[in-house]
Amino acid sequence: MKRRAWLGFGANIGAPAAQIKEALKRLDACDDIAVVTQSHMIVTRAWGKTDQPDFTNMVAEIETGLTPTALLDTCLGIEKEMGRERRERWGPRLIDIDIIAYEKLIIRSDRLILPHPHAHGRDFVLRPLREIAPEMANWLVAQAEAGTG
Repeated sequence: MKRRAWLGFGANIGAPAAQIKEALKRLDACDDIAVVTQSHMIVTRAWGKTDQPDFTNMVAEIETGLTPTALLDTCLGIEKEMGRERRERWGPRLIDIDIIAYEKLIIRSDRLILPHPHAHGRDFVLRPLREIAPEMANWLVAQAEAGTG
């Protein structure tokens, strides 16, 4: 059964726009993932750790037969293949792929929290998400306000 998920992409070192396009291409090439639509890319100031270059961000909607955890593993694998090294929290990165939401599932596990716990407060997620899926952006904000997201 195919399900919908929304992924956030970000990069701020190397060639960010090209790296995001490459990550999308790699995701779309996976057997159980199809990119349905994507937002425009936006450039925003760094969040969390602000003494670094601006980020290029975008959101894509995908259709997948993967479970949320398998999708997470696929995203992490693509990041690693593309050279991502996790050295510091919120630090510079070649590519970042976050699962923003998977359908409207609420998951709390050691490996995965859905919806993404910070998505509702990040303009670089909400702005592109509103472009392609305004109802999902509204749901994220409502979940945060209700204390369930």
